[in-house]
Amino acid sequence: MRIDAHQHFWKYDPREYDWIDDRLAVLRRDFLPADLEMHLKSRALDGCVAVQARQTLEETRWLLELARGSSIVVGVIGWVDLRSRDLRAQLERFAADPKFLGVRHVVQSEPDVEFLLRHEFVNGIAMLAEFGLTYDILIYPRHLPAAVKFVQKFPKQRFVLDHLAKPLIARGELEPWTSGIRELAKHPNVWCKISGMVTEANWGTWHREVFRPYLDVICEAFGTKRLMFGSDWPVCTVAASYGTVYNIVAEYLEQFSSAERDSIFGGNAARFWGLV
Repeated sequence: MRIDAHQHFWKYDPREYDWIDDRLAVLRRDFLPADLEMHLKSRALDGCVAVQARQTLEETRWLLELARGSSIVVGVIGWVDLRSRDLRAQLERFAADPKFLGVRHVVQSEPDVEFLLRHEFVNGIAMLAEFGLTYDILIYPRHLPAAVKFVQKFPKQRFVLDHLAKPLIARGELEPWTSGIRELAKHPNVWCKISGMVTEANWGTWHREVFRPYLDVICEAFGTKRLMFGSDWPVCTVAASYGTVYNIVAEYLEQFSSAERDSIFGGNAARFWGLV
């Protein structure tokens, strides 16, 4: 199975998606499975994992409805209130759906750089393994020290890092991101999505070689068995087409064996989420 491990769907509403500002104006429309399907098929990808873009239970329910009605959506990473006293009921309700694979919180937008270590949040994370759910870590490089402490608390919980922790590609900076990535990758229960790179580069002026140092770091740190390709479509389209995003990764991975490439383009995602 070949899988795009990270993309988004929405029916655009300026009140619900207020993070889509003027700089992201190209995203101010609906993006649904039918819009993505042609991109997947043209790259021989069999399906995708839809990831939350709003922190509401309503969106999680809607994404699961989309997944049930679409052959290309193999799973959903939704949002639940991990700090809620009602968390167990929320998880019981969503985890009954086999396409509910995991949970994400937009930690990158939290003002507290150590938000991941807050007591009530940690208590919520502790409940995920009981339901067989994964957790997507969405952070910036400044959050990496807290993320390392965070994953240390849960050696049996499956984690995946989104967007390489958004390194400062536009500035060409590697440290302290590299050191933080290497520390995080020491934990075998943490995986990483090769996603979100083009939006961290200088839009309109980047060239493919700017991504190589960052790809070198994550491949060395995580190895080819804990990496998975994700397009971050449609967000990626502010800086590059779906095909360009795919080709950046595919061309870099030509140095690896066909088995390793197959793992990154789907096999690892299938193992991580138990997909068949």
